[in-house]
Amino acid sequence: MSVTVRIPTILRSHTAGAAEVTASGATVAEVLESLEGRFPGIRERVTEEDGEIRRFMNVYVGDDDIRFADGVRTAVAPGAVMSVIPAVAGGQETALLPRR
Repeated sequence: MSVTVRIPTILRSHTAGAAEVTASGATVAEVLESLEGRFPGIRERVTEEDGEIRRFMNVYVGDDDIRFADGVRTAVAPGAVMSVIPAVAGGQETALLPRR
């Protein structure tokens, strides 16, 4: 059975613009492998060479951040939603600085 993977805007060039795609796999690593088979090049944007998630990317299965579960070995149930979300830097700290 497949899972739904939500793709961030920055990676949609790999999915022909699709915001959501389906993939198969029982773990996050297997789902990423399935995505790579359909959309070559997407995995290297999400993972390091050792297969772990890049530090500036966040992956959720449902509402759970996989960093606080089993990482790429986190189980993904059939029908689940997996979200890939790039980390956001900057923000309010810089907005509070005086302009020069």
